[in-house]
Amino acid sequence: MLDAEIKPDDSPTRHKRRAIIICNLGGPDRPESVRPFLFNLFSDRNILPLPAWLRIPLAAFISTMRAPYTRKMYERLGGRSILIEQTEAQARAIEAVAAARGQDVKVMIAMRYWHPLAAETIAALEEFAPEEIVVMPLYPQFSATTTATILEQLRTAAKQRGLTAKISTICCYPRLDGFVAATARMIAPQLAKLTASGHKARLLLSAHGLPKKLIARGDPYQWQVEQTAAAIADALKSSVNDLDWQVCYQSRLGPVMWLGPSVEEELERAGRDKVGVVIAPIAFVSEHLETVVELDEAMKEFASQHGVPAYERAAAVGIAPEFIDAICDLAEQAAGGEHVHCHGGVRLCPREFGLCPHAG
Repeated sequence: MLDAEIKPDDSPTRHKRRAIIICNLGGPDRPESVRPFLFNLFSDRNILPLPAWLRIPLAAFISTMRAPYTRKMYERLGGRSILIEQTEAQARAIEAVAAARGQDVKVMIAMRYWHPLAAETIAALEEFAPEEIVVMPLYPQFSATTTATILEQLRTAAKQRGLTAKISTICCYPRLDGFVAATARMIAPQLAKLTASGHKARLLLSAHGLPKKLIARGDPYQWQVEQTAAAIADALKSSVNDLDWQVCYQSRLGPVMWLGPSVEEELERAGRDKVGVVIAPIAFVSEHLETVVELDEAMKEFASQHGVPAYERAAAVGIAPEFIDAICDLAEQAAGGEHVHCHGGVRLCPREFGLCPHAG
């Protein structure tokens, strides 16, 4: 009788062996990886929605042409992306919280455009033999160009390996309390620093840009970014009087029309208004090229050139305890099924957004 009572399978409180796959863009691990990384990026049909016969040679051309410039950008980070290190730290932080909750959880990393790729991650899961899998993109806001493409890769890899564990996926969490709270906590001291030095302060909440034509096709990204920004502003208003804030978009590429206003446009406006700026990434949860090089260096110099009297940048949430706790809560809520899960468990996007994964 005693043996039966202590068998794990007979315990009603036993936690199932769970794998959490956290997903991100990925980045080159050495200078020689830059061109193949770019090729993987531009050959993705979600990035270049063209027929394969045109997309593949075009991706080869773009990646070859852009590689020298991109390699120089990564030289400022030591010749490689720092994203994998950031994501590894987040994985270990999630495991630590899960272990403290008494859960049997292993966190794996899957990157979309460079190693570890989805197929490698799914293959590595076999040794752990999870009973359930939760896929957690590290993109708070859903887009077909980010979340959808890595989920597609993971599903394909799981099917090819004959994976039998139940897989649930998180599609978005733009207003997740812990994410919002951690972001607001990163911003508040930067705003205080500007005001203490006598500057009027404007908060720029920056997200990676997308072409407008993708939004017109029903991608909910812009709507979700605005949801995130409004939630962060609400979180700050209790401690910041007359908060002046604006959503803006960075990292434009190519001649198509992109979401606006751009970071550059907003910095020019701040220069005309003679207000200091705090810029905060709200679509990135880790530091990488777009924050450390683009925001910390290029945009800071741009701000100085356009008369912005002060410029500060709030850090990405990284392993902030509020964020990691909230991610673990979200994984628990989503686990145990074979479904797509939004923060709160229900569809967030208005019906007009046909590319929302709940649209079907």
